Amino acid sequence: MPQQVLASTSVRPGTSPSAPGPRTASVSLDGIGDVVDAGRTSGYAHLVERRLPTVGQLVTAARGAAASLRRPTLWPTRRGRWQPAPRSARRHVGGRFRVTTVALEPNSFVPGPARHSDHAHGMEVLHLVSGRAHLITSGAAGQMRAAAELSVGRTRVVGGASRQGHHHLVNTGDEVAVVVRVSV
Repeated sequence: MPQQVLASTSVRPGTSPSAPGPRTASVSLDGIGDVVDAGRTSGYAHLVERRLPTVGQLVTAARGAAASLRRPTLWPTRRGRWQPAPRSARRHVGGRFRVTTVALEPNSFVPGPARHSDHAHGMEVLHLVSGRAHLITSGAAGQMRAAAELSVGRTRVVGGASRQGHHHLVNTGDEVAVVVRVSV
């Protein structure tokens, strides 16, 4: 059974119910620091907002850079070393990303990036431009933990290797493999 609530109003003697009541003091938020400071930037360096790029932005950047490297004339001439991508590939990447590329001869490999302490939030993606390659994750003692094939036209998100592990990129095909890496 629904309950009914009756509203009661109190009327002071000598006033009508429609007359406005006495004015109350206005409420001030001056003494409440969290409410007043909401939305303002902080003066403390450790509280500064740092916007990290999304995985989608990294993938889009890698696809754009890889599309510009379809021509073999733009491939890296030094083999087996990560090096900055050509300017035409970096032009397709918006934002503050590092774009590097590597060309691997058949049956060769290159180690993944070294973990920098100043890049604690580092993310990276790999995009295979040409050839055939696998990403190998190994433990500290050298034992293989995982192997993932890179497919042409697909981008692989690479999680940071643990302090005890390493990433290696291996050319498992019969032709030169070209890979683009986009990192934060």
